[in-house]
Amino acid sequence: MTAAKTQEGTLPPADAISPLARAVSARDARTLDMVRDAIAHGETLLAYQPVVSARLPGTVAFYEGLIRVLDATGRVIPARDFMPVVEDTELGRQLDVIALRMGLTALQRHPALRLSINMSARSIGYKGWSELLQRSLDRNPTLGERLILEITETSAMTLPELVVDLMDEMQPRGVCFALDDFGAGQTAIRYFKDFLFDVIKIDGQFIRGIAQNADNRVLTAALVSIAGHFDMLTIAENVETAQDAAAVAALGVDCMQGYHFGAPTLKPAWLASARRGAVG
Repeated sequence: MTAAKTQEGTLPPADAISPLARAVSARDARTLDMVRDAIAHGETLLAYQPVVSARLPGTVAFYEGLIRVLDATGRVIPARDFMPVVEDTELGRQLDVIALRMGLTALQRHPALRLSINMSARSIGYKGWSELLQRSLDRNPTLGERLILEITETSAMTLPELVVDLMDEMQPRGVCFALDDFGAGQTAIRYFKDFLFDVIKIDGQFIRGIAQNADNRVLTAALVSIAGHFDMLTIAENVETAQDAAAVAALGVDCMQGYHFGAPTLKPAWLASARRGAVG
C-alpha cells in the first residue's frame, strides 16, 4: 500500500506520528469544529475590558472588545483558547469580521463609547472585513474617531506593507491603530519607523510583577522612551496588582489594562446604564 499524498508531499505512516502530535492534531480539529459551529449558529460575543488612565486613576480611556465564542454547552470561551488555532484560517477572517461588526454596532449605539477591536493583518485583504469597515465609515464618519484597531506585533510583521497602506488610508478618517504585545516579537526598526502607530501596548511579560523586578522596570522604561520618541500613547498590559500599577505609573506609561482594573465582561457598566436609561 502506498503512503498518502498531500500537496506538501508524502505523509508519514500513521504509526510514525507521535502520540503527542496526534493529540495536538485532534485538539486542534475539535477547536476548529467548535469555532465553526459557533459562527454558524451566531454564538459569538464581545467581552469588554477597561483601559484606564495612569495619570487620572479611575478614569476609563476606552474599552477593548475581545471576541468570545460559546461551546456546545454554552460556556464562554476566551480568544486565547481558540485564536492560535484559527488565526491563519478562513475562520480567523470570519471572526475578525464578526468582531468588527459588533464593535462598530456598539459604537453606533453608544456615542460616548471609545473602543478598540483586535484584527489580524491577514484580514486587511479579506473582502468582507475591508468592505464592512469602508461601508460603516462612509455611513457614519464619526465612528472612525472612536475606533482603535489593534494588531499584534507578530501579525503586523507578516504583512507590513499592507498594514502601512491601511494606516495611510484610515488614519485621516480618524481611526487609531494600536500595536499589541509590543516587545514580544521581532519588530524591524525600518518598519517600525514607517508604521506610525498611535498606540503601543507593552507586552505583559514585562509588566507582571514589575514592582519586584528591576530588570523589567528598565526594559519597560526603554519601551516607553521609544514610544515617546514617536509620539505614541503607551499602555501597560496585564496590570494585576496595586503595586505593579504604581510602578508602571512611575515609569510614565499613559494607560493601564489588567485585572486590577477590571476583567473582561459581557456586561460593562456603560451597557447596563444604557439599558436602564432605555427602560426609564
